Amino acid sequence: MDLLSFPPLAAVLDAAYTLLMGLADLLQPLAGSASAALAVIVLTLLVRTILIPAGIAQARAEQARARLAPKLQALQRRYKNDRERMSRETMKLYADEKSSPLAGCVPVLIQAPIVGVVYALFLYPVIAGHTNALLEDQLLGVPLGASLVGTIAGGTATASTALVFGILLLAIVVVAEVTRRVFRPVDGGATDAAPGAETVARMAGFLQFGTAVVAIFVPLAAALYLVVTVAWTLVQRIVLRRRFPVVPADG
Repeated sequence: MDLLSFPPLAAVLDAAYTLLMGLADLLQPLAGSASAALAVIVLTLLVRTILIPAGIAQARAEQARARLAPKLQALQRRYKNDRERMSRETMKLYADEKSSPLAGCVPVLIQAPIVGVVYALFLYPVIAGHTNALLEDQLLGVPLGASLVGTIAGGTATASTALVFGILLLAIVVVAEVTRRVFRPVDGGATDAAPGAETVARMAGFLQFGTAVVAIFVPLAAALYLVVTVAWTLVQRIVLRRRFPVVPADG
């Protein structure tokens, strides 16, 4: 299905195109031919700034999970043979504590459609009846609409392509590894709130590397968005962890 055949989505895409082109024009004197790439970075920073309250909510949710861990464990032991009752009591506990187990999902849920819009902006040659000028922009000679897999499959990959994508992928992997090490679960800590939670948390740490896999397939512009957002997320989590430390509760 063509995304532009659905009027509401086409309108959103056209608005995003206008915003990004406006940013690129403003940045042209500063960045020259890389103005569109810089515009994507600026857009990412704006989005992440708007999402700071959601990041704070996520940090508070991590605190709450650590504080409630003993009570959750008690519920799991008490209702281990009654999953439905366990679920009800767990949600009641979170409600009583004015918290939610889903609070940490908000930033991801909000950013998913934004990444999709950035992806689409560098996919269609025509948007709202006009030529998509963004496809003409490049970063160090690599078109912002090109993907690493696409250039390799099409035989158009160059040394610049390998260099640009290599730097971006390396940056994502480094950030993912730092994130995994800094926020790895501590034995006996807050991640013991549920059976197997520590294992799930460790797996989540390795899934950070999945962003690098995604970056291989998306256009360069979307890969730029991913690099900036994962770096922002790491710094934000470090800052907020100091402001809202996760201290394992005594069982």
